[in-house]
Amino acid sequence: KNEAAPIPVEVRVPKTGEMLAVYAGTATLEADQEAVVIAKVGGEVKRILAEEGQDVRAGQLLAVLDGDQLRLEVEQSSANLKKLERDYQRNSDLHAKGLIAASAVDNVKSDLDALKASNDIARLQLSYTAIRAPIAGVVSERHIKVGNTIQPNTVAFKVTDLKPLLAYVHAPERELRMLSPEQPAQVAVDALPGQQFHGKIARVSPVIDPATGTFKITVEVNDPTSKLKPGMFARVGIVYERRANALQIPRTAIVDNDGQATVFLVNKDKAEQRNITTGLANSGYIEVTEGLKGSEQVVVVGQNGLKTGNLVRVVTLEKETETVKR
Repeated sequence: KNEAAPIPVEVRVPKTGEMLAVYAGTATLEADQEAVVIAKVGGEVKRILAEEGQDVRAGQLLAVLDGDQLRLEVEQSSANLKKLERDYQRNSDLHAKGLIAASAVDNVKSDLDALKASNDIARLQLSYTAIRAPIAGVVSERHIKVGNTIQPNTVAFKVTDLKPLLAYVHAPERELRMLSPEQPAQVAVDALPGQQFHGKIARVSPVIDPATGTFKITVEVNDPTSKLKPGMFARVGIVYERRANALQIPRTAIVDNDGQATVFLVNKDKAEQRNITTGLANSGYIEVTEGLKGSEQVVVVGQNGLKTGNLVRVVTLEKETETVKR
């Protein structure tokens, strides 16, 4: 009697270790805060005190404009104000002696209040000749040069706060129940191959975009080295569940049997199909929660077309990173 030749298979013993459930997405890194610095008054640029790439604090002086005309307007307004203050004091004294009517004093008082307001405006306009950083960060753009005569509302600088950088990941609505603030994330960028950056979910939008069926996740990226820059393309992995001692097999070992996950085992040189229950999956491995004890020889290559009872020949046995020749 001629028996069928044994079917060559490769097997692997399940491994036990930490299993992470990771949602992977992509995003472009963006700054959390960014301010375009606008010149509020016109004038000639006299000094530049900050350059691109320089760290600045909120309120730090970035540039100075020529303020000669505004300074003269303040001096003129201040002189008029002093004169009117003397007139008001004199009229108040005359009214106290009954020499003039109260209405005359009130008229001077109204003029005095109006002139005080004008003087405050003139001083405010003069202060705007000092262009300052509205936020702390790094000067990412400089648009003016010494000697330029600029108009009000001219863009002078851009200041960007690089800490933290944010990645806005748009995930399918089915992931909403699994993702929540404070979950850790790993971030990698194409511009820095081989380097990983840590982060966490800062915010999860409770709203689903009906056009795309996705919701927005804001990932805060920690980069103490300042290597990351806004605009970099990032690959984000969000860890939403961990299992400390998960029994794992390669995902390729699983054979679908009418919706039931199964694997083939080698038992006394014969194939045995067994139903399993799976859990988390990551990096080519899947957790087995029911159906295996951990010492079985699971077929990982050659299982397609196998049936229970088929005679098999193990060509290699892999246990984690070790390979044992049979």
